[in-house]
Amino acid sequence: MSIHLYDVIEAPAITEKGSKQWEQGKYFFRVRKNATKQDVKKAVEEIYHVNVLRVNTISVKGKWKRLRYQPGKTSDWKKAIVTIKAGQKIEFA
Repeated sequence: MSIHLYDVIEAPAITEKGSKQWEQGKYFFRVRKNATKQDVKKAVEEIYHVNVLRVNTISVKGKWKRLRYQPGKTSDWKKAIVTIKAGQKIEFA
């Protein structure tokens, strides 16, 4: 099953912890749950025009929350940590 490049990456995960990693060339992205490391690598290289050295993926489990006395669960999602070649950087608009 082939996924379109722009469907692989849902959004950049811009957090305080993630922004500290930018100096080391590591960027965090929220990706589809069924995306592979090769899909993520190809998508980042074509969308942002950088050379990807490594991709690490993490499946994040949803958390139990409560909204107006009703228990509920946030959805599970997948995070990708992408390491790019030294000297290159990704600009988020």
